[in-house]
Amino acid sequence: MAEQAIALVDCNSFYASCERVFRPDLARTPIVVLSNNDGCVIARSADAKPFVKMGEPYFKIQHLLKQHGILAFSSNYALYGDMSQRVMTVIEGMVPALEVYSIDEAFADLTGLPEPLEQIGREIRARVLQHTGIPTG
Repeated sequence: MAEQAIALVDCNSFYASCERVFRPDLARTPIVVLSNNDGCVIARSADAKPFVKMGEPYFKIQHLLKQHGILAFSSNYALYGDMSQRVMTVIEGMVPALEVYSIDEAFADLTGLPEPLEQIGREIRARVLQHTGIPTG
């Protein structure tokens, strides 16, 4: 029997990445996503992280965002749920079993798949990016 192998697939800056899928012009623009009623920062693109802390109240950092050219988006949970489903569907088609852990994370069972498993991980990342536009790690 093959030794069990599990991969954690985690979408990178998921809410921010979702916004960028539909706004490719923002690929090189730092962005943050705000909570309900634009209260606090709940997601940051990698290029916004050095300037904005998670959970910061929007009203307190508006000047900071402008200073660093960071754009703020209201949350769009219908979009994020749809994009999550698309990501998980792509992964499910590549592995024997998938356990969805959260909207942007899942455990993929790689047990019994051909070695090297690192290559399968790279293929999962590439296919998810190609089919959904969402980067993963």
